[in-house]
Parts: sequence; C-alpha cells; structure tokens
Amino acid sequence: MQDTYVADLQEIDKTQVALAGGKGANLGELSRVEGIHVPAGYCVTTQAFRWVMAAASIDEQLDQLSRLNPEDRDAIRTLSAEVRKSIEEVEIPEKLAAAITRPLTKDIAYAVRSSATAEDLPTASFAGQQDTYLNVTGPEEILKHVSRCWASLFTERAVTYRLRNGFDHRKVHMAVVVQQMVSSEASGILFTADPVTSNRKIVTIEASFGLGEALVSGLVNADVYKVTGDHIDKVIGTKQLAILASPDGGTREHTIEPEQRERQALTDAQVLQLAQLGRQIEAHFGRPQDIEWCLADGGFQIVQSRPITTLFPIPETADSDNHVYVSVGHQQMMTDAMRPLGISFWQMTTPVPMAVAGGRLFVDVTPRLASATSRNELVELMGKSDPLMADAMRRVLDRDFVPTVPDQAPVPVLPEQAPIENDPAIVAELIAQNQASVAAAKNDIRAKSGVELFDFILADMQELRRVLFDRRSYAAIMAGMNATWWLNDHLRTWLGEENAADALAQSAPDNITSEMGLELLDVADVIRPYPDVVAFLRDVEDDGFLDKMDDLAGGPEARDAIRAYLDKYGMRCVGEIDITRPRWSERPTTLVPAILSNIENFEPGASERRFEQGRQEASKKEQELLERLRALPDGEQKADETKQTIDRLRTFTGYREYPKYGMIARYFVYKQALLQEADRLVQAGVLRAREDIYFLSFQELHEVARTHQADNELIRTRKEDFKAYQALTPPRVLTSDGEAIAGSYRREDAPDDALVGLPVSTGIVEGRARVILDITHADLDADDILVTAYTDPSWSPVFVSIKGLVTEVGGQMTHGAVIAREYGLPAVVGVEQATRLIKDGQRIRVNGTNGYVEILP
Repeated sequence: MQDTYVADLQEIDKTQVALAGGKGANLGELSRVEGIHVPAGYCVTTQAFRWVMAAASIDEQLDQLSRLNPEDRDAIRTLSAEVRKSIEEVEIPEKLAAAITRPLTKDIAYAVRSSATAEDLPTASFAGQQDTYLNVTGPEEILKHVSRCWASLFTERAVTYRLRNGFDHRKVHMAVVVQQMVSSEASGILFTADPVTSNRKIVTIEASFGLGEALVSGLVNADVYKVTGDHIDKVIGTKQLAILASPDGGTREHTIEPEQRERQALTDAQVLQLAQLGRQIEAHFGRPQDIEWCLADGGFQIVQSRPITTLFPIPETADSDNHVYVSVGHQQMMTDAMRPLGISFWQMTTPVPMAVAGGRLFVDVTPRLASATSRNELVELMGKSDPLMADAMRRVLDRDFVPTVPDQAPVPVLPEQAPIENDPAIVAELIAQNQASVAAAKNDIRAKSGVELFDFILADMQELRRVLFDRRSYAAIMAGMNATWWLNDHLRTWLGEENAADALAQSAPDNITSEMGLELLDVADVIRPYPDVVAFLRDVEDDGFLDKMDDLAGGPEARDAIRAYLDKYGMRCVGEIDITRPRWSERPTTLVPAILSNIENFEPGASERRFEQGRQEASKKEQELLERLRALPDGEQKADETKQTIDRLRTFTGYREYPKYGMIARYFVYKQALLQEADRLVQAGVLRAREDIYFLSFQELHEVARTHQADNELIRTRKEDFKAYQALTPPRVLTSDGEAIAGSYRREDAPDDALVGLPVSTGIVEGRARVILDITHADLDADDILVTAYTDPSWSPVFVSIKGLVTEVGGQMTHGAVIAREYGLPAVVGVEQATRLIKDGQRIRVNGTNGYVEILP
C-alpha cells in the first residue's frame, strides 16, 4: 500500500480487519472474487482514526464510559454525545485531508460507510451500530461525513453494545469505506440461512425498489423470497415508497405509483441469480452470510457481507443424511455454554454418544426416530419430561424429515428395568455404596500427579459410571418416577385429581437436594444470635471471608457452621455438570445472600418444622385420597393399589437426587487434583494460567501433561469461541439443516393472556415476581415467586425462602420440579421467555395445577 491512511479496496483482504475494519476487509475480499461485483472505492484506514482520537484528547471520557453500567442509558447518552462532539470538532490536517480526498472522481457521488474493527466479525456483527451516509458529493462533504463516521463509533447504541459484550472502547477502531454510489433499481438484504428458523438450506431475500434505506428504516413492506434449490416461496409487499438519490446530494423519498406497488421488486430469474450469488459468497467465507445488495443496470452489486452471528452451530457429521438432535442441557437443567474440559468429562460420563455444537451437548436421536416403535416411545418419554421438546420432535416427524425404516429393529429408548422391592434399606445401601466409592477416590487420588493422575482419573471414571448406572440404582430411580406417573394418571381417572403425586411427595425421605436447602436454615440458626456476624456478612465481597471471622462475637461458631455445610455440599454450584464452573467451596460468597435471607425470614428451628409440616400434609392428603377411593366401585382394591404405590413413591422418589450428588462430589475430587496439576504446569511455564486447562479437553490436557507442550493459540481461540457461544440460545431440537425447531403447548385451558408452561407442583399462589438469573443476587422475601431461566440442585437453598417457582426450562422429573413438590411450592416450568416477559417486581399468579402464569394488574 502506497499510503498508510488510504487503501484501495482491491488492496485489502479479509485478514486486514485491524486496518480496514470488518466491513472494509470483507468488501476488499469480495472485490477479488470472480463473478462478484463490488462498487469501486477505497478505505480510510484505522491509522487515520488513531490520529484523530489522539488529537481529540478524550482519554478521561473513555475511562468514564468504560465504568458505566450498560443499563444506565442517560449517562451513556450524555457522555457518548460529548465524545462524538470532540471527535467531529477535530480539524483534519491538510496532509490527511489530501490523502482522503485524492482518490475522488469529480462529479461522482459516493457512499460513506463506517467500518469498525469489531464489526462484521464471526463472533459479533455489531450490525447497525455505526453510521452510513449515501449520495455524498464533493471533497468537503466527504471529509465531513468521514468525521461523522469516526464519531459514530460512540453512538449510544454502539457504546451500550460494547459494554454489554465486553469490548474495550480503546481497542475498537474505525475505518471508513468510501465507494462510488450505485443508483439502485432495487435493493435489499440476503441471508444465506433463514433468519427465523436458522435452516441453512433456505436463502431468504428481502427486496424493495430504490435504495436499501427504505427497507432498513422500516418505511416499506418489502418482498420476501425464500429460495430452496430452484423453488421460490414469495410474499409480495405493498411498497408505497422508495428512497432515491437526490440530485443535490443525500436522499429523497419517492412515492410509488399505485399500480406498481405490488409488483415484484425482482423477477423470479433475478431471485434465483441472487440466491446463487449468495451461496457463492457463503462458500468463499465458509459460513452463512448476511449480505446487502443492489440491482443496477440489470446486474447485482454487493455493498456489504457479514457473518450471521446469531445462528446456532450444527454438529459435525460424517455423512450427508438428515439428522435430528435433542439438547442435553434442557434435560440437565443447564443450558449455558460449557467449556471444553467440562464437555469432555460429561462425554466420558454418559453411556450415550453426544455431539457438540455451540458449546453445548446434543444427542443424535435419528436412529430412534427411524424406528416406528422406538420413535413413539421416545416422543412419549420426552413428553413426560419436556412437552415442548416432544412437540418439536412431532413437528419434525410430520414433515418426514427422518423416514421410517419398517424392518429395522427397534432401538430401546431406556434400559430394561429390573424389578425392585419396596424396601427403604435398598436406598440406604445404595447411598452408602456411593459414599464409600467417592471416599475411596478422594483418598487414592492424593498421591497422583502428572500422567499418573490422568491415568488414575480415566480408570476411576469407570467406577463412577459403574455406580451411576448401577442397575439397582436405576431401578430405584425409575420406581419413584413410575409411581409418580401411575398416581397422577390413575387418580386423575378415578377421582379427577390433578397432579396428586405432588402433595404426596412432600418431605419424602433421603432427598439430598431438599436436605441441602433445609440444612442451610440450620446454618442460619447458628448465625442469627450474633448481630456482629450478620453485619459482617452483609458487607462480604471476598471469598476468603471465613478466615476473617475469628475476632467477631460468634464468629468461630458461624465459620464452623458454614464450613461444615461446605464440607457436605461445597462441591455444588449453578451449572454443576460443567466441571469448570466455580463450586461453593471455591466461592462461598455465593451462599451469603441465601443465609441472610434465611436469618431474616425464618424463626429458629424452621428446618425441622418445615420438614414435619410437609410430612403431615402428605399424610393428610394420602388419607383423604384413600377415603375417596374406598367410596368408589371396587374402591378397596383401588385404595390398596394406591396405598402400595404411595409407599413406593415415598420410599424411592427422594433417591432420584442422590446419584447426581455422588457424581458431582466425584467431579470435585477430580477438579481439585487437576487444578493442582495446572499450578505445576504454570510454574513449569507450560501454561500461562491455571484456568487455561478449562479450554482443553481431558484428552488434550492429558497430552499436555505428557509432553509439557501446550498450544496457547488454540487456548486463546477456544476462549473467544466460548465467549461467542455464551451469547447463543440453544434450541431444544436441532436438525442437520441447522433448523431450530420450537415446540408449543397445544392447550386451551389457560386464560388468553396467560404464559403457558408445564405444571410440575400443584397449587395456586400469588406474589411478587423476582426475576433472578444469578443465585448470588437471590435476596428473596417470603412473598416472592422466583422467576429464572432454569434451576439445578444448587438453587434449592433459596427454595425455602419463596412461595412459588417459574422457569423457562424444566420437566416433570427435573431437579427443580422434584424439590418444589417436596417443599409444597406451586411451580410452572418450561415457560418460554419467562425472564423477559415477566418484569422483576410485578405481581403474578402461578397456577401449578394447570400450568400457567398470569401477570396481575
């Protein structure tokens, strides 16, 4: 390049984002592709922007911007306006002005487009964050609009976006693309994957007459063309306006003649030609694209192409057949992205092969859906745990996406269930065996390091799997689940009683997760008499606070109570199936809000009273149901069957929670040993930070321990990928076409304005909605109803403080549902977008019997 301030687009390629910004780099790359026409132009590089930023002297203002809360709109609006004013007032020196205007051709109009270095990236599009100016003429106007583009890096929306996505204002720079203006006959946007369904086989084109500003600004109802192969589905919009270039510069609105308003902006032949260009561009960049195009003189020109960053990735397959995947996270109550080490541990744990996409795990259920027998069993099973997932699979089956293979042997959905007698001693024995196995692993791992440590973990994983998938353990879990289903089905038929098992399961014995919540009440009882300790805990921010309590009155007692609790439950945390997530023992401050809430909302002895109250309510409900049954024809027989099933429910339903507790306890043993190994690798200069191990799979980390060599670039890339994955929402059901299938509740029993979900714990309750996504912010009162994305066992300590539960993810037998029933909390789960549709502080009514939530006036 001849000039560091200016570069012709054809001198730029996709590797030069730092110099030309995302838009400039992509356009430069496209200008080199045969068959793709890009309007001629050049790029005012980030070197010019850096000079302007230095001249503007806005370091202090940038510091202030970086410290702002992204929700503080007033402060962002005021300060960003000051920054923009400072940049626009900088006088461009003669040498720089000459460099910017030298390539201009007299009497030619130009489009002046912002091109930020954090724009149009694979992980963040920043779409619409900066400014574009059309039909700009003359050197003075070009310079003025280049300055405006520089300043647009600090629009309110751009600053807010960076704050929310963790981009440093100083590390994002602005280039400006100056291109010859194209007077478009039609223009619009092309997506090489359907933006609504994410289907990669559908090209979606939006088109209107004139310049694209009418479409982008929402002034017209554009034509929408969906192209699959050579087939076009189209909806023709009524286009009353077009934006055209004004002879005096800028743009003007043009009213379209009535007889032309419903004419197609593109012919079918042009639609197919444009779709083919889109596929060519997608193939060049290697991922789906969001493309801006215009039609002039019968030919298409491309004025922008960026990656579509909102698409959920597709699991890789070795064939081109159709595949259907179901989300593991929706079944495990952990839909967040997982780091590679966490993914690999879960893959080593489960007996079912799992595919990875977007930092999440999926099971390929295609073989089961291909069998007429197992497909029905699978859909029925999914319906019991997550009706939305079952409905999504029915939608896939309705379109014959997976053809049935009649003579294929059915694939079993669940292992064969072994018979098990109704004996509480079986549960006690299974728990004791699990505890002994974890204790042995904890003892044996202590002396292991290096390759020997990894070999030990690999061998011990087989013991984990043996305990986790023990046939008697599985039979005990299924005995409780089958009892729940039997009671709900039969008592609905015989008595019209909905969800009868909910009340009957209250305060069932041996539920480690509900015990975890009740025992935190006991911790509160220890601390409550000591006001100095309570005051100290209100100001705690440092996870080392337990070591600072000795000098407080009651401090040693409080410290010992919390540590005893952590000794038993400290391996738990939100998202605990990911071994990389910080445990309560590592971040004990997580528990402080729940402890303080218990101190404020309960009297001493609440734990025992609450458990006993639930037990008595279950007993009372049992007697009521049995009396009503005996009054029916064949009532004695029905009552006897029901009594036996209730006993079975109470014997086994609590055990449902224990195998996972044992697995997480073992995971923590592994994690502590691996972190010690990470420290040794950091000291040896092999790794840069101990947390780097989280971004390697177990197998990769094993190899690092063997060779003492690590790929730091791979680790850096994995960290960037993980950050992008965190912003994605995983679908319940995903196809190999990339289509995210959304299910729906096919019900008519809810009020018109109600938010529909799955009833998992009976009862109706009104209260204040507390929309909480982070348990560390769970300052709950007795009148509160918790509204959150999902709850795993780590949320159970706050269940004792609330009167109802609403989640976006969940099923009849997931952890949150089980604990809600044990505590007698009305609960509705699987409420789509509950945390967005319900506002914190609103009054709501939760109908846990029929499965819906009402927002009250």
